[in-house]
Formats: sequence, C-alpha cells, structure tokens
Amino acid sequence: MKITPTQARRLAVTRQRLAGPPLPPTRDGLMEMFRDLGCVQIDPIRAVERTQYLVPFSRLGRYDVADLHALLYTDRQLFEYWAHAASIVLTEDYPIHESYMRYNRQDLRIDGSSWARWAKTWYAENEPFRQYVLDELRERGPLTSAQLEDRSVTPWGRDGWNNGRNVSRLLDMLWSRGEIMVAGRKGLQKQWTLTERHLPDWTPREELSRQELTRRAAQKSLRALGVGTAKQITAHFTRDRYPKLAAVLAQLAADEVIIPVEIAEGGVRWPGEWYIHAEDAPLVGQLDNSGWQPRTVLLSPFDNLICDRARTELMWDFHFRIEIYVPKAKRQYGYYVLPILHGDRLIGRIDPKMDRKSGTLHVNAVYAEPDAPQDSATARAVAAA
Repeated sequence: MKITPTQARRLAVTRQRLAGPPLPPTRDGLMEMFRDLGCVQIDPIRAVERTQYLVPFSRLGRYDVADLHALLYTDRQLFEYWAHAASIVLTEDYPIHESYMRYNRQDLRIDGSSWARWAKTWYAENEPFRQYVLDELRERGPLTSAQLEDRSVTPWGRDGWNNGRNVSRLLDMLWSRGEIMVAGRKGLQKQWTLTERHLPDWTPREELSRQELTRRAAQKSLRALGVGTAKQITAHFTRDRYPKLAAVLAQLAADEVIIPVEIAEGGVRWPGEWYIHAEDAPLVGQLDNSGWQPRTVLLSPFDNLICDRARTELMWDFHFRIEIYVPKAKRQYGYYVLPILHGDRLIGRIDPKMDRKSGTLHVNAVYAEPDAPQDSATARAVAAA
C-alpha cells in the first residue's frame, strides 16, 4: 500500500484525536481519548498547566478536571503507572502493565549496570523496611511518603548522597513492582495504597506471554501513532518493552492485522518500513480535502503526538526540544513552549506563562515556522487556541 506524506500526517493527527470535532468534555469523552492514546504522561511542571491536564484539553476543550480525578481515584478505570514515562493508563490494559510489574518483581531491572546491582542489593538489605511500609499501608492507608517513617537498614545512595530519599525510593520500587498504587493526590503528594485494595474487581488479570504482550502492546502503539515504523512503535506507549517485536510484526502482517505501507511523493520516499493497522486503512481514503476536518490546537511539550522527537522531525520537519534545563540566556524559544498544530502541520510555537493570582495567561512570544501561513484566518485560529 502506498500513501502520501500528507495522508500519513493526517492519519497520525486523526488517530491522536486532534482532528475532526473535539471529543465531548465528559467522562465518556475522556475514556474514549485514553483508549485511543493508551497513556498520558504525568508531569508536575505548572508553568501553564500540568501536562496530564493539557493533553485532554487539546482534544476535548474545556472539561472538568474533577472528572479525570474521578476516573483515576474513584471509578478507577484509570491508574498511574510507567508507560513511555510516568503516565495515566487504562485499568482495562492492566495485563499489559502487569507484565512489567512482574518483570520488576522477578529481576528488579537487573541489566548488568552498577546502578541496577546496587538497587537489588539495597532492596534486599531493606526487607524489614519494606515490610513496615506494606504493614502501615494495610493498617492505615492510604498514606503519603511524609506519613511513613524512614526505617531503612541501609540508606539509599552511595558516597554519602541520600537527601532523605529512602522512603520515596522504596515507594517507587514497590510501585514499579505493582505492590502499591497511587490512590489519590494532595497537590504533588501521592497517597499510596496496596494494589490489592485499589484495583476494581472487574480488572482483567490474565498473565500474558512475552509474545502475546508484544502482540497487544504493538497494536495499541501503532493505532495511537496512526502510522509508524518498528522503531517508532518501540518508542511509544510501553517504551522499550516489546520483546521479539520484529517477529511479532511479521506475523501481524502475515495475518493482515497490520499493513506495510510506502510513504512517498514526487519521487521522495520516507526511509524505513512503515505500517498502519488494518482497522485504520479505510480512514486513509477519507482524509482528502472533503473528509479532512482540521483543527488548530496548542500541544503540551510532552504531548503524545510529539513525544518522539526524531519522528516529529521526520514527519513534520519540526525540530522541538524542551528548554526547561537550559540557562535562560541560552534558550532559543522559552522555558515551557507549546507547539502550534494547525491542521496537519506544526506551524510554530508559543512561549506562555500562567499567572494564577490574576488568572491571566501571559504570552511572552509567538514564533512562526518559516513556511507557516500568514493569513488572518490562521492568526485568528492560533489566537482562539
């Protein structure tokens, strides 16, 4: 199958729910978004708003954040775990994520590095500390890290470095192993509870083989991407957790579940072997001028559409890096810059900051890409976004 770069970009944007009418700003709309995206990254930086709230806003418009919290901590249709980063994920996808929990329980991510060996040793030496934390959560939970005593036998960190992180480090390990979960938040403080108490009764519990894990996760990743290569699939959703991906993709293609595509136009072919999911093949033909319903939105710097920087540069010719850790004098664009998606193009970026006392969003600058449209309709669309 052969598609054009424009069709590839439009398919990616559409599958990310950034084209067509916005999803309804309801719990059902949020769940539909999560089912398509698979995960939404959590990040505490609030120069504008935390990214876990910006990503839904780009797709639903003005929604009630309380609905997202209810899905996470009351209905528990979502939970916090590690996807391509610390993320909000679907409880119905629990078997995919439980595979990583099981891996961490069995191996503690032993990869031969000195850090991994240290972590395994530290965890084993602090077994009484671990048991104390689990007992406290069982008897008094949910609890924040500040409500737990540091009873470590061996402090975390080598060469005297610790910064009082023993409790937080142990909680992170227990979380990665699937023994505890985030039951709520007080600001940035996580409230921890036992996994057995948090997950709803309807949670799917089947234990996936490595091949079935990759078969499921690769399809979710590809559908969220719209179109992608094996490398891009690996970098998305459950990043770097696709054992035997090449063999699984070959079988999925043989079963006609996914379709190899060539992306080319005017004699120029995008490098690599690309795929689309068979269920999305009919959508490609609908993304011509009559069926294409573009929107103009601002994207979180951690948005799922652009979180793979190399893919973003290849598909949109848009070089994007976060400058949070760049000294102010050396920043090219700003501290917390939001790219501007206009239809199927990334046409620029804004440098904003939210003043919460006055309720005012200050836009320090707007930067247009060299080929950005200069008409008044585009300007109005960007201003509205």
